Amino acid sequence: MNKPLVIKIGGAILEKEQALVELLSVIATLEDHPVVLVHGGGCVVDEMLEQAGFTTQKKAGLRVTPAEQMPIISGALAGSVNKSIVATATSVGMQAVGLSLSDGNMISCKLSDKDLGLVGEPKPKDSKLLDTLLKAKFLPIISSIGSLSSGELVNVNADDAAVAICQLLNAELLLLTDVNGVKDGNGEYLSSLDSELAKILIEQGVIAGGMTAKVNAALHAANQLRRSIAVASWQSPEQIINLLKGDNIGTRIQPGR
Repeated sequence: MNKPLVIKIGGAILEKEQALVELLSVIATLEDHPVVLVHGGGCVVDEMLEQAGFTTQKKAGLRVTPAEQMPIISGALAGSVNKSIVATATSVGMQAVGLSLSDGNMISCKLSDKDLGLVGEPKPKDSKLLDTLLKAKFLPIISSIGSLSSGELVNVNADDAAVAICQLLNAELLLLTDVNGVKDGNGEYLSSLDSELAKILIEQGVIAGGMTAKVNAALHAANQLRRSIAVASWQSPEQIINLLKGDNIGTRIQPGR
């Protein structure tokens, strides 16, 4: 079996059904290449929280999760969003299975020390469930909801969740966003980005908001895995085939020396 590819999706693609269909249709053609999909869904969460009368707070692009919001957030991500993606994957002929991070004990979480409420920091634990599913040619679709050792549910940043799954499987990692990579101060896409340049661009405000969290997660992944991580656009899903052929796509986030 080829090395698995972990693909993280979230945000706008979940609001554009045709874009999701096109992405999953490309994944469906990768018969000899096992894929795991990890998803967030902040836009859906924001909408459901607003309907329930809650406001959304973020720190450095990361969602703050008060305990009273957790039932809505977990219901949105592990329920509504996850099952919708599974149904779409099934509609293009794939064998998809919807999971959360604690299923099969694959990921353990501890409470984040960043004062974000019920937000978990994920660590890889047991790959048995995913190994079994991938061997049987299923597409695991994993929501970014985990649990603490106490059994309490926690919200996990989806980029961090994808990194942990990637570490668990020693996989390749592709972070899909609505832009084709990370831009420099002149608005040009970077083909490569290391921690030194990333720090400068974050300090200058060139990298900001959700992209800050994405770049930091990718840098962490690159350092943990000792190889570069791709950040690219879901608007050109055929790029995935190029990536698996060894071509450079989007921005490659480089590990530190």
